[in-house]
Amino acid sequence: MRIDKAEVIVTSPDRNFVTLRLTTDDGLVGLGDATLNGRELAVVAYLKEHVAALLIGKDASRIEDMWQFLYRSAYWRRGPVTMAAIAAVDMALWDIKGKAAGMPVYQLLGGASRDGLMAYGHASGKTLPELFDSVREHQALGFKSIRIQTGVPGLRAIYGIASNTAGTSHQGVRYDHEPAQRGALPMQEDWDTRAYLRHIPGVFEAVRHEFGPELPLLHDAHHRMTPIQAAKLGKSLEPFDLFWLEDCTPAENQEALRLVRQHTTTPLAIGEIFNTVWDYHTIIREQLIDYVRSAVTHTGGITHLKKVLDYAAIYQVKSGMHGPTDVSPVGMAAAMHLGLSIHNFGIQEYMQHGVKTNQVFHQSFTWNEGYLHPGDQPGLGVTLDVDEAGKYPYEQAYLPFNRLADGTVHDW
Repeated sequence: MRIDKAEVIVTSPDRNFVTLRLTTDDGLVGLGDATLNGRELAVVAYLKEHVAALLIGKDASRIEDMWQFLYRSAYWRRGPVTMAAIAAVDMALWDIKGKAAGMPVYQLLGGASRDGLMAYGHASGKTLPELFDSVREHQALGFKSIRIQTGVPGLRAIYGIASNTAGTSHQGVRYDHEPAQRGALPMQEDWDTRAYLRHIPGVFEAVRHEFGPELPLLHDAHHRMTPIQAAKLGKSLEPFDLFWLEDCTPAENQEALRLVRQHTTTPLAIGEIFNTVWDYHTIIREQLIDYVRSAVTHTGGITHLKKVLDYAAIYQVKSGMHGPTDVSPVGMAAAMHLGLSIHNFGIQEYMQHGVKTNQVFHQSFTWNEGYLHPGDQPGLGVTLDVDEAGKYPYEQAYLPFNRLADGTVHDW
């Protein structure tokens, strides 16, 4: 079972996706997600110019050996571009192994540890009535856990608001709530931490009053606070019993989370921009977080993220894998298989892909009463319609960025 062909396919149905397609000499096809939102072509070049040629003729069954070879042989290790490329190869090899065995990948990982994966949706609104409507819409779709993002009075454009039209690009194009804005330049948003800290506790008080104490609520602070500001927010949200507070401060400064932890019992989720176990080493060992937020796509694939989560399990830290629409259906499938198999699963982020994306990527997963299941097709359960993908060429796209009122670039 040797790798005979390695193709990198770029398509942009609802947004840009990078897919690695490996074919073996006996005709098995494996798919891997290499999408790095806003820097897609960097991974395309890494795969095409540095990795693809190394794969031809290799034994597709040697997944661990291939992972170690790609990680260690380049000398320059880690980083989002390298780890997304390795993740794509890793996913594709697991897909092939599952097809060769005639089994879904989660069975190869030890079988199911649960019947389904609890998932959360993303409710948002510029005002409380808009937010309440969004919560009800997500409940109608079956979500039983919901992330709450809201506008802040005085700020024009904030990440996480689906109805937000105030953000402007040079083309004046509206963008959605998990944006990779298509255009030549990134969108500029504004920010004021003090205004945010004054406003958010009242929003959660209103949501709890409207929807009761049982609904699990989550919130993403998106790296925008200093450690002491993050501690203040976590403490102020304690009465509203959050499932988690996500990315409350830039996590590269791991010691910062010690200060946050000292001041609040609100559960903390960190890591969607992390790439390896070394990013997590201190904060897991010192139990400074409660949930690991990495995506399979950006953390070296199933092989490596499983090791991260096995390490986290020792300290009772659970999974909360990243699942926005800039992770392709292939990456989402990999997350579902991994989440179904591990013991320390916590929750799965789930943003529903658009119609055009679902026509390019055919998927076997199910969504039922708030729970995901990857399905029981051999491999990952996703096939790529190459002809359909070819209808949607790559389009330049950037994530937004923040400036404060005085013009200073701020964390986004």
